[in-house]
Amino acid sequence: MAEIARRRSVTVQVGNLKLGSDHPIVVQSMTNTDTADVTGTVNQIMALARAGSELVRVTVNTEAAAAAVPKIVSTLAMFGVKVPIIGDFHYNGHLLLKKFPDCARALAKYRINPGNVNIGKKHDDNFRTMIEAAIEYGKPVRIGVNWGSLDGALLTRMMDENNQRAEPKDARTVTLDAIVSSAILSAEAAESYGLPRNRIILSAKVSGVQDLIDVYRALAVKSDHALHLGLTEAGLGAKGIVATTAGLAVLLQEGIGDTIRASLTPLPNGDRTEEVIVSQQILQSLGIRSFTPQVTACPGCGRTTSTYFQDMADQVQTYLREQMPIWKDQYTGVETMKVAVMGCIVNGPGESKHANLGISLPGTFEEPVAPVYIDGKLALTLRGDAIVAEFITILNNYVASHYAAASELVSA
Repeated sequence: MAEIARRRSVTVQVGNLKLGSDHPIVVQSMTNTDTADVTGTVNQIMALARAGSELVRVTVNTEAAAAAVPKIVSTLAMFGVKVPIIGDFHYNGHLLLKKFPDCARALAKYRINPGNVNIGKKHDDNFRTMIEAAIEYGKPVRIGVNWGSLDGALLTRMMDENNQRAEPKDARTVTLDAIVSSAILSAEAAESYGLPRNRIILSAKVSGVQDLIDVYRALAVKSDHALHLGLTEAGLGAKGIVATTAGLAVLLQEGIGDTIRASLTPLPNGDRTEEVIVSQQILQSLGIRSFTPQVTACPGCGRTTSTYFQDMADQVQTYLREQMPIWKDQYTGVETMKVAVMGCIVNGPGESKHANLGISLPGTFEEPVAPVYIDGKLALTLRGDAIVAEFITILNNYVASHYAAASELVSA
């Protein structure tokens, strides 16, 4: 696969991470707990971090939430969880950062929405206060424009200017121009107050795929700031996953984007970590980063009326993802491994040969045997009721014998 040429951007340090420039694209997520609930928020952050979220954002909207942030960060540290925590501020961030200095210190980054602070009005004291807090405590800031809360005064001014043009642009184009302008102007204001360029990240979130592509292409041309990508309010289930993938994949393929989030709407009591897995899978499917061994499995057809191969593919994929938090500390390169779990002899042997480790199940009518291929060669054949367990044992042995121990690399 041809390497994707990354857009050059300023490197930003966020906690223990570097993003932007040629650093790996970072996956982030956001809690949906009440931040004042320290236990609930810590538990969700830990789950997101275990799933692979490299940055986690929390809502800081009340005094109780601001007071809870230092407790959340210290509790995570007690459990050895080092994921940087981002504070999401709207409307009253200037008050909270000033009143709760321990919160301002504990956070690794602040997110400011220029649409709901008073930047651009006669006095922009609120925005400036937040920037000054970032300067005082040495924190980076994401200036996050969202078209659902776009600066109304800026949009009105740009609409009025557009109406005076000999050939006015359509309303959509002016709105997207206003989103980009809001981000650029806010960044310029932050720099004028003393915030270094290498502590500014920009985002311009919209909920339409084509709008997302257009606005980030424009932003990438006009700025060298690090960019956070995401489709805001992506939606539920398949719609949210497909829309997020469609938008982010185009931009990432063009080298645009330094950190990403899949803003999926979970079902009530749903698994919040799904958004992390989707983000990882987008990057891995594009060949940009590897996070966990990939399982190739056929879709099934009339030759595979048994659900056995589907159950096995699911068990193997689940096992691989659950093992990765352990394996990543023990082995180097295991995340690039490819595994095939195929349903019948039509494509099963061939696909298995292309994987590091593959198994071709017998379909519906074939002899109930399952050949196993290791590095493209037929190694053995499994039979009986313990095929899944035996294949997982083979998988474990392959990982132990084919991937260098991380401890050996450190000592070398």
